[in-house]
Amino acid sequence: MKQQRLIVLSADAMITEDLDYLKTLPNYKKYLEGGAVVGRVRSIYPTVTYPAHTSISTGTFPHKHGIYSNLEDFSKDWQWFHECVKTEDIFTAAKKKGLTTAAVFWPVTGNHPDIDYLIDEYWAQGKDDDPRSAFARSGSNEDVLKNVIDKYMPIHRERKHPFCDDFVIGCAAEMIKLYKPHLLMIHPGNIDGYRHAHGVFAPAVTKGVAETDEFIGILAQAAIEAGVWDETNIVLLSDHGQMNINRVINLNVILAEEGLITLDENNKIVSWDACVRSVGMSAYVYLRDKNDKELFGKVSELLDSLCRSEVYGISEVLTTEEADKRYGLSGNFSFVLETDGYTSFGDKHVRPLITNMNNSDYRSGHATHGYMPEKGPQPVFLAKGPAFKNGSFLPESILVNHAPTFAKILKIDLSEAEGIPMTELLNEEFK
Repeated sequence: MKQQRLIVLSADAMITEDLDYLKTLPNYKKYLEGGAVVGRVRSIYPTVTYPAHTSISTGTFPHKHGIYSNLEDFSKDWQWFHECVKTEDIFTAAKKKGLTTAAVFWPVTGNHPDIDYLIDEYWAQGKDDDPRSAFARSGSNEDVLKNVIDKYMPIHRERKHPFCDDFVIGCAAEMIKLYKPHLLMIHPGNIDGYRHAHGVFAPAVTKGVAETDEFIGILAQAAIEAGVWDETNIVLLSDHGQMNINRVINLNVILAEEGLITLDENNKIVSWDACVRSVGMSAYVYLRDKNDKELFGKVSELLDSLCRSEVYGISEVLTTEEADKRYGLSGNFSFVLETDGYTSFGDKHVRPLITNMNNSDYRSGHATHGYMPEKGPQPVFLAKGPAFKNGSFLPESILVNHAPTFAKILKIDLSEAEGIPMTELLNEEFK
């Protein structure tokens, strides 16, 4: 049998409820219908894009791969670069076997040494920067810049949907035709963007599902034109769902008023003993000194009091140890705050305490995520190709099982994975 090829399309924030409509569309019917399906996919905690996609590509939880937020701890910068990841991923495992690898906008892959053809999800940094230079700095080689990015740059338009998503899919299709990679992982964000801006089941989301069907057709047709369709497996998956929110609460206001954050006369932070960093519908609480038992006790008592009051948007307070034991989540923080189900958290430290939703940030739109993975609508997994058993159905699985399954298909070793392969979905020769 020929060496298998794998196209992984991650439709950010696609949920099980979207599938009824997707199944009526032409490219799903042509390229995915009758394949393998997981009924319920459990994400990781927190249910946000960069940690989830790193779990998909490594088969590990955040406590092992080290990506527990989209953003760096005390920065507005996203974790764009692969140097942040502490665990071997599917790209490195594939390269060890001599396979060709590619990725377009797959999170946390900037300057990845084992991705041959790379376009990182990385943006121009300020008005004096430009997208082409940004892509070059984040790992796109001259071949990709000249033959792929330059061709589709006119429709890029930074983070605006669907223009940047059309750019992503166009570039991915061009990579298939030019380079015929054995592993290609792609991450458009159109459905996620529509849900943030309009709500979980807004009409705009239907448009996003239809766009995703078009993406499937474009990628499949590229593989056909490249002459590799017969050995290509195509996977449609997602990272998390979303839930609607009613408000954003800025808990740093409380910490400042309790003397845990010190401000100057211009309300700028001078120093802090504890601070909150939002992850959407969850939040991390950092301590100036994690080993200060007195400070830990003081902050713990305050957070428990806010939770018990049932008015500050907190349904549960977990220590780092509790979060690790329950969800495989750990990091530099000391506490995790979980939403009450209709509140997102903000980072501001001056009043107002409560602010309305706005679309300036993914954490404050009409819908968002970051909550515990058992809550809300669930992500999807559908696949078809020579490695997948037609008509196979797995009632439930978890995100960390994806990478071990991909490793089975490509016949490579992913020894650091915490998940297990979904062999129920595979034909006998790949189990």
